[in-house]
Amino acid sequence: MIRITVSYPNAEGKRFDHAYYQATHRQLLLDRLASHGLQRVEMDKALADGAGGKPAVVACAHLVFTDLAGFQAGMAAHGREIMADVGQYTDIAPAILISEMAP
Repeated sequence: MIRITVSYPNAEGKRFDHAYYQATHRQLLLDRLASHGLQRVEMDKALADGAGGKPAVVACAHLVFTDLAGFQAGMAAHGREIMADVGQYTDIAPAILISEMAP
């Protein structure tokens, strides 16, 4: 299994619409990428860092795929549409991490 983590750094004056992500963008991901091996999409709304202060990110999305090839094929087929929707919920440039999930 492969996890794609998309994190949105916390910065003054930036916006992130959690409701839009959950109601619309998440469904777009599921609709377009399920046939490419997307198993689930989880979303974290950051509340605080470990000391109770301002978190380093405002949100993280976790997309779990059966394999890396599926993610790559899905993004090749639908990436333009998916990325075009990002501006609807945020003006933050995301950081992306691809990792192999331990069994």
